Amino acid sequence: MLENKVCFVTGASRGIGRAIVECFAANGGIVYANARNIDSITAWQKTLSIEVQERIIPAICDIRRTDELKRILMQIKKEQGHLDVCVNNAGIAFNEAIGMISEKHVRDMFETNVFATIECLQLSACLMMRQRSGSIINISSIVGVEGDAGQAAYSATKGAVIAFTKSAAKELAPYQIRVNSVAPGLTKADMFEETSAHYLETRISHIGMGRLAEPQDIAKACLFFASDLSGYTTGQILGVNGSSII
Repeated sequence: MLENKVCFVTGASRGIGRAIVECFAANGGIVYANARNIDSITAWQKTLSIEVQERIIPAICDIRRTDELKRILMQIKKEQGHLDVCVNNAGIAFNEAIGMISEKHVRDMFETNVFATIECLQLSACLMMRQRSGSIINISSIVGVEGDAGQAAYSATKGAVIAFTKSAAKELAPYQIRVNSVAPGLTKADMFEETSAHYLETRISHIGMGRLAEPQDIAKACLFFASDLSGYTTGQILGVNGSSII
């Protein structure tokens, strides 16, 4: 589905980002996997088949730093000649109730979840505009659509990603660049190893399909947006949440 398409995925060290990289590479893509530490990519890259391994290229930089982000994208341009897909997945979350929200945490979340996404989209779009094609996928969240108690600030960052996605889609459509967002529900991740069983049971009871999302569920939605199957789809927010009730 992605035969020889050149892809850039941020926040690829684990969880959803890792699943997206593996899915894209398994489907023929050439994937630049971003993280701040090369070991966080090579550690799991070695567990994959040789064929898939060879399609994954570590892209080490801090996406919050524009100079580093530019360096990686220029590297992709130099090595591949073009960029077909950009997935803005990197994100952080601090869950704090109103009255207890830390200003530092708000700034950190907006810097990573919003400002870095905007900058990465701008730089990627500059490459794609020249070729008049491309797909940009921004990972948002169900809480960016529905909101959630105890996640007001985090929800605000993901709501901003959704609004930015819709506006960018309108602006870039004349260049045949598609901009869409995948909005996951509660997804299995490393953090759940330290989460109480009671809390998880309560949250899962609010999911129609009766289970958490797997990172692979999110990756498959991204595969649709990255491929030519979504060639006439832009400005859309695709909820992947198993009929979740926040």
